[in-house]
Amino acid sequence: MPSSVILQPGREKSLLRRHPWIFSRAIEKTIGRTNHGDTVDVFSHDGEWLGRGAWSPESQIQVRIWTFEQNETIDNGFFQRRIATAQNSREELIAKHGLTGYRLIAAESDGLPGITIDRYANVLVCQLLSAGAEKHRSKIVWALTKQFPDCAIYERSDVAVRKKEGLELVTQVLHGEVPDEVIIEENGVKILVNVKQGHKTGFYLDQRDNRDIAAKYAKGRNVLNCFCYTGTFGSYALKNDAKSVTNLDVSDLALETAKRNVEINGL
Repeated sequence: MPSSVILQPGREKSLLRRHPWIFSRAIEKTIGRTNHGDTVDVFSHDGEWLGRGAWSPESQIQVRIWTFEQNETIDNGFFQRRIATAQNSREELIAKHGLTGYRLIAAESDGLPGITIDRYANVLVCQLLSAGAEKHRSKIVWALTKQFPDCAIYERSDVAVRKKEGLELVTQVLHGEVPDEVIIEENGVKILVNVKQGHKTGFYLDQRDNRDIAAKYAKGRNVLNCFCYTGTFGSYALKNDAKSVTNLDVSDLALETAKRNVEINGL
């Protein structure tokens, strides 16, 4: 049986609207032993069951809700279902943009608080940023290997926010053989990604739409791509018949990768 968290009077309103965070000031008391990352049941002051989440005593967000379904257990199958649902919800987008690189799990948006997982071809890169995610690392890896048996898994939990959860920064191989670089594709553009040392989980996947939009203005023009990182906006521009692209960045390594991105696209 999970331990219990009892809320202060009137502090259940956000949970009834299915907001997944419970701040420390909303908690009246805990019942039972509550270790870092443990699963706890959350009750209103009047005893109504509200949700089941992960306990994080060192964070201002002391509970992050895993589920609002009382009969749902936080086991291997739970993570497999969440990951499968996330993948299925992205299939149309993947097909539309020809994606081999995309965000598979976007934390609370996919019902997995504190977990970010990006897919780069046959490499999955995880960031486990909460006490609950840390606690269930082995279950998450198990679920990923079941859903994506041909993929290697790398952890990039090297983000400072982990310190607020009382966690050390970690990078490690979780499954399979992880190359330093992989090539992904989006909207017909090939992109080199360094999954071990690149920014964020290796790349700025969240700028895909902006890259596509900016390219539409580039045809026949001279383009200056400032703070370009690995030059993907520039590759998009050249793909859309820009007259020229000048990539500008402080990093020699990023600029070298930008040149290689132009080459692998035959631009």
